[in-house]
Amino acid sequence: MFKAIVDADTLRTALDSVSVLVDECKIHLDEDGISILAVDPANVGMVELDLGAAAFESYEADGGVIGVNLSRLEDIAGMADAGQLVQLELDEETRKLHIQIEGLEYTLALIDPDSIRQEPEIPDLGDDLSAHVVLEGADLDRAVRAADMVSDHIALGVDTDAEEFYVEAEGDTDDVHLELGRDDLIDLDVSPANSLFSLDYLKDMNKAIPKDAEVELDLGEEFPVKLHFDIAEAQGRVTYMLAPRIQSD
Repeated sequence: MFKAIVDADTLRTALDSVSVLVDECKIHLDEDGISILAVDPANVGMVELDLGAAAFESYEADGGVIGVNLSRLEDIAGMADAGQLVQLELDEETRKLHIQIEGLEYTLALIDPDSIRQEPEIPDLGDDLSAHVVLEGADLDRAVRAADMVSDHIALGVDTDAEEFYVEAEGDTDDVHLELGRDDLIDLDVSPANSLFSLDYLKDMNKAIPKDAEVELDLGEEFPVKLHFDIAEAQGRVTYMLAPRIQSD
């Protein structure tokens, strides 16, 4: 059983955060909210979404998993105006999702969850990601856009001597270097960190991060980066993990 009413903007924000990496996913419908865990086909980027029941206007679920085509569901949610409510109800017999927006009704055929890519094991990287940076989404956006002008790779790191978070991109002719010290950041736990990442993935993730969000980054030395941020007035949380490009000497 699954019945919910949710603000269209909340639904779109949640779906966007996942669809930047995958086209289809499994949605876990638990009593306390929905959750999604998915990895892109190349196993480079992972997304974890938790949207609590409190993020919905009303919410009822008793467990279960459905498979959805994200782009189809996003298209439907995109037909709602800002502030409109979207009603969702699962028909367990037909395995279809009934969606209502004002006078519009849409029946979405679901995907067999077993046909969707297996959900990833979340690696335990706690001790390896000892540098912790908290910055505004707008600052991360500026760094990603600047790096994109010169390269298709981006280095993220922490300078322990200067106590700064830095972003570097090296192109064939031009370079970009951005430093953010304690005064520019919301928080910083200093520890040695430097890893190189594919900018294409970071650009996709960046699209889903609100500019006014507080973004937490966990970094290590040639380890994945974890990015966390809240959505839906802190009733939801998105975590991305991006594997590094190992730099050859």
